[in-house]
Amino acid sequence: MPAHPTSTAFDRLEPGNTTFLMVDFQERLFAAMPGEVGRRYRDRARILLEGAQILGVPVVVTEQYPQGLGPTVPELREWIDTSKVIAKREFSCCDAPGFAPALEALRGRQVVVAGMETHICVFQTVRDLLRQGIPVQVLGDACLSRYKLDWRLGIERCRDVGATVTTVEAVLFDLVGVAVGDGFKAISRTVK
Repeated sequence: MPAHPTSTAFDRLEPGNTTFLMVDFQERLFAAMPGEVGRRYRDRARILLEGAQILGVPVVVTEQYPQGLGPTVPELREWIDTSKVIAKREFSCCDAPGFAPALEALRGRQVVVAGMETHICVFQTVRDLLRQGIPVQVLGDACLSRYKLDWRLGIERCRDVGATVTTVEAVLFDLVGVAVGDGFKAISRTVK
C-alpha cells in the first residue's frame, strides 16, 4: 500500500458511505487527560455524535477493558446505543474478536475515527483499517493522548500510513455538502 494514496473510492463523505468509529472514550482514560484540552476534544466528539444522529451516519463504539477503565464517558454515552458497545482488550480494534462483524460492515465505507489514546489504540486501529483497504479519516480535534507529544506523533503516524487528518466540523460539512436545507441548519447549530 502506498504511504499516501492519491485518491480513494470515497473522496467525498456521504451518509451512505461513512461510519464513525469512537475508540475508547472511557471514564478512567478521560480522567487522565489534560483538563481543558481534554474537555474541548471530548466536546468535539459529542458534536460528531450529534451530527451522526442528524445525518443518519452509523456509529461504532469500542471500550478498552471496561472493567478496569470504566464505560464510555457520560457526555458521549447519551448519544450511543450502549447495548452495542464492543468491549476489547486488544489495542487495535481490528484485532478484537467482537469487532469482526463491525469490520465486515465497514467494507465499502469510509471510516472517520475519534478516540483515546491517539498514539496507541487510535493509531493501531487506523493502520489496520488501512491494511484492510478501508479508507480512514482521523479527527485531529477529537483524538486525545495524555501527553501532547504522544498526540502529535500519533496523528503524524496516522497520516504517514495513509489516513487523512481532518476536523469534526470539516467532516460534518462534507457530509452535508450544501449550505441550504434542514441538515445544514441542524449541523450549523450543532457546531456552534
